[in-house]
Amino acid sequence: MELLARTCNSETMNFQRILARFLVILGIIFTFWMGFGNQFAYKGQPLGVATAYGLFFSGALIVIFVIGLFYENLAALLLLIGAIGMIVWGIVGQWTSGAWGAMTFLIILPMVVSAGLYYSAARMQKICSMEEGAA
Repeated sequence: MELLARTCNSETMNFQRILARFLVILGIIFTFWMGFGNQFAYKGQPLGVATAYGLFFSGALIVIFVIGLFYENLAALLLLIGAIGMIVWGIVGQWTSGAWGAMTFLIILPMVVSAGLYYSAARMQKICSMEEGAA
């Protein structure tokens, strides 16, 4: 099975890293506009307050993005914890089926996919470094 092969494939590793980072960046943009729009459009807050609110909510993803540049396993773990936290929040908050659908497809699934991609890239990096050490 090619998926479990222990051979270095740097092209796949780089693609996984780029895709994981891209999904996290999309998450940052989405959560910023979600928080900004909530304050600015719905509550009529000034532009500065709405921007600060949007940055507050996207701040955790910005931190995860920066961590993911250097520590991919830690970024994967943080993304999984965040996805589990969203599920718990939904259960506690008693989301409706529409909220579950939106949050699942727009936030939870991209976090889980990004976590898997970060983990796979870190695994491939380890395989590549073991091959270089053996050669």
